[in-house]
Amino acid sequence: MASLTRADVEKVAHLARLGLSDAEVGRLEGQLNHILEQYAKLAELDTDAIPPTAQVIELESILRDDVARPSLGRDDVLANAPETFEGRFVVAQILGGDRS
Repeated sequence: MASLTRADVEKVAHLARLGLSDAEVGRLEGQLNHILEQYAKLAELDTDAIPPTAQVIELESILRDDVARPSLGRDDVLANAPETFEGRFVVAQILGGDRS
């Protein structure tokens, strides 16, 4: 796998609108090349026997079950609104039209 040159890092920094010093460009060149070397090692691994949905860690749902339960009645909810009209909330108008 080809490595990045200083010019490559400077070009990417320019495209990303990053103002990097010469020292930062040099450090990033080394770090990015190290990342590419590690990726090349990973690319050599035989992954044919690993299903595409395999995970490194076990996944578990952190969401609660979606269970229907009693809620407030319409009149109770509307009682908390600063303004209502014919059983609906009144909100600031953002488009043309009337209240119907």
